[in-house]
Amino acid sequence: MRAIDPISLDAIRAARERIAGSVLRTPLVRLNVEDGPGEIWLKLENLQPIGSFKLRGSGNAMRSAAPEALARGVYTASAGNMAQGVAWNARRLGVPCTVVVPENAPQTKLEAIERLGARIVKLPFDRWWQVLVEHGYPGIEGMFVHPVSDPAVIAGNGTIGLEILEDLPDVDRVIVPYGGGGLSCGIASAIRALRPSSSVYASEVETAAPLAASLAAGKPVTIDYKASFVDGIGGKSLLSEMWPLVRALLAGAIVVSLAQVADAIRLLSARNRVIAEGAGASSVAAAAARPAAGKTVCVVSGGNIDAAKLAAIFAGHIPS
Repeated sequence: MRAIDPISLDAIRAARERIAGSVLRTPLVRLNVEDGPGEIWLKLENLQPIGSFKLRGSGNAMRSAAPEALARGVYTASAGNMAQGVAWNARRLGVPCTVVVPENAPQTKLEAIERLGARIVKLPFDRWWQVLVEHGYPGIEGMFVHPVSDPAVIAGNGTIGLEILEDLPDVDRVIVPYGGGGLSCGIASAIRALRPSSSVYASEVETAAPLAASLAAGKPVTIDYKASFVDGIGGKSLLSEMWPLVRALLAGAIVVSLAQVADAIRLLSARNRVIAEGAGASSVAAAAARPAAGKTVCVVSGGNIDAAKLAAIFAGHIPS
């Protein structure tokens, strides 16, 4: 697969105009903690209408497509949040939507996909991952919206970077949950263009951290992936087409444990009354694990977590 070209500031600004009115300009708020060497701020993408940043990239990809490309509908491959983003935008545009999901997709997200009117196709995780690698699935009609490596999706995600810099122009560090690199690279593209002195880091969970392993090896590698309650990020490997962009834009990866993510979910709820899913809280866990002076923004990428898992975390447990 051909490597993704750098995403220009003009493309990100055009995406912002294209999706204006269909996404929320989410708030940037200070995390209410007193200890630590610096300030931690929260970019609350969990407050989007579907509870995730995925409205931005999917909306830009679909609104920049030619009408004939949408004529037979759209489909994507997603564990839940991109599925909701594509389904939500498809309903607004009046086109049919199909979503290919891994068998371990959380029930909360599956129910949300169905509420939005999309058809669900379940696959074993390895076969589902191949849909991402191959950019499509035989037998499903319509335009495939890649959840990670579609340049229009990355540009849409980059609008978050514009908003961060408008609200906190002197930000020193941004930590972004790493699923496949579409979110982190979109944000980093905007920040690199407008404030190159700031660093963008990825947050990963120890059970699924291919980026940290690949950065250490100097090339994309395959890891032993383990499913967990942190279902919105991680995989068994990097997408090869994303590797050059990731390596150029990200300052590194901060890997955290499941226990640290659970602690971050509890912290966000107790201190800021914010409900985050595991992926969304991983950035906060990373900021706590690797404290830094100055101003750090943690992107809380989503808040779609099963009630039973959330209850277990609040009770002090780590969901199985």
